[in-house]
Amino acid sequence: MTKNNEGFTHRNFAAVLQKYKYDLNLGDIVAGTIFSFELNGVLVDIGTPISAYLPIQEVSSNQDLNNFTSLNINDTREFFLLDYNIQSKQLILSIRRLEYIRAWKRIRQLLAEDSLLNVMIKGFNKGGMIINLEGISGFVPNSHLGNFQKSEQFNNKFIKLKLLNVEEKSNNLILSHRRALISQASSNLIVGNIIEGIINQITPYGLFIKVGNLKGLVHISEINIKNLEQISSQFKIGDTIKAVIIHVDKKQGRLSLSMKHLR
Repeated sequence: MTKNNEGFTHRNFAAVLQKYKYDLNLGDIVAGTIFSFELNGVLVDIGTPISAYLPIQEVSSNQDLNNFTSLNINDTREFFLLDYNIQSKQLILSIRRLEYIRAWKRIRQLLAEDSLLNVMIKGFNKGGMIINLEGISGFVPNSHLGNFQKSEQFNNKFIKLKLLNVEEKSNNLILSHRRALISQASSNLIVGNIIEGIINQITPYGLFIKVGNLKGLVHISEINIKNLEQISSQFKIGDTIKAVIIHVDKKQGRLSLSMKHLR
């Protein structure tokens, strides 16, 4: 059974519901009981004269569960009222859309609470890490992976993350491992404290220092050198240095260090 509702508007939908005296609206969440399986969908009793229909592609937002294995006869649960099939005169239901709505609601709550999250890694691409949070695909840019080394061996493993940018309308979910690390170590990251770390990157604008699981930056302006050429001659990757914490940016997960302020 398929839908062919081109040009079918919300106003048409409301007229149909009124004609058949359904006390329902497009977008409603309704309770129903599964009573029959068909080839490409499920029949559901939601209290209307004609049974509602749940297409197989609307079973779950999780592609691994987008089949009938998660459903049983006589299961009673909630469904999202998605559409109306003119030919069959059936209301079309969705579990996938309901999961999507509830997932974003939960993500907004996690953002408001600035929660530390334990999230499954789904894979990697050139730009960073792909994750899954509450059934929604998200992304961790390379710049927010900290010292984490990308490798397929970590697929389906869990990593600590914090939300960085959430845009539901564009389905944009950006997270940060760097923020999570800063949050976990925040009690030890006190401005003015001296830390010891290993240089793991030398750039024209400063030194990146590995401090445990964290990565800190000693900007060129915070190094005791007279000219830029000295930075590559004076420092080598793997050198252990001491620096002072001058700023902890918990929002972006940045650790700023200085060698000028060493006593």
